[in-house]
Amino acid sequence: MTHSIVIAPARPVRRSFATATAAAVFSLVAGLAAAQTPPAQQRPAQRPAQPRAAQPAQPPAAAPAPQAQPQPPAQQMPQLIYSPWAKFCGKGQDANAKQVCFTGKDARTEAGVPVVAAALIEPEGESKKIFRITLPSPLQLQYGTRVIVDQQPPLTGPFFTCFANGCMADYEGTPDLIGKLKKGQTLTIQAINLAGAAISFPLPLTEFAKANEGPPVDPKVFEEQQKKLQEELQKRAEEARKKLEQSGGQAPK
Repeated sequence: MTHSIVIAPARPVRRSFATATAAAVFSLVAGLAAAQTPPAQQRPAQRPAQPRAAQPAQPPAAAPAPQAQPQPPAQQMPQLIYSPWAKFCGKGQDANAKQVCFTGKDARTEAGVPVVAAALIEPEGESKKIFRITLPSPLQLQYGTRVIVDQQPPLTGPFFTCFANGCMADYEGTPDLIGKLKKGQTLTIQAINLAGAAISFPLPLTEFAKANEGPPVDPKVFEEQQKKLQEELQKRAEEARKKLEQSGGQAPK
């Protein structure tokens, strides 16, 4: 199944909520496009009916201004399958380790490839919270990420690490941000891919508040939900394979 977003081939990531365009993503892209289209230079008027030999030597004519580069085509959004917002709490192996809770959600393609994820990380007894996002690699890291809740002003943040399947960025989980997540309808996560095009992924927020304020999910229940989701993804992938074979195409291996 071919998608317009670039996802590096790698082994599927185990379920994880450890998950978007930096402050200047769109402005820099627009600036680069503008820099490629300088205004055309005005040529001096030619004297009428003058022999070439009688004209004074002229400097070489300036090269014509390059034509405007075509804008990258809009990225086609693949069909995404979302996990439900779920809250988990646990402690590390250290005897003095504090409990950490995280409320997260992810999205995958119909083929089961992880695409985007977000999680609010809340260490017990600490006022500082982290809102972590993950996007598919490879990406143009210098632009970082951008997150938008509904029509609210965007927040920007840099990537702090990348791995085989994705790159992560952390935002401070301020009361203002958490309040917007609980009241919002859609979280949009953005970044810039290697082709210089903006990629944008929506995550529904309708169940975030309920999951975050409620009790942690029973790991066994969540595991069963994930099993059903995986079965559904496999079913869809098989249906897509059959349709491709019937149309005379070659199914991806």
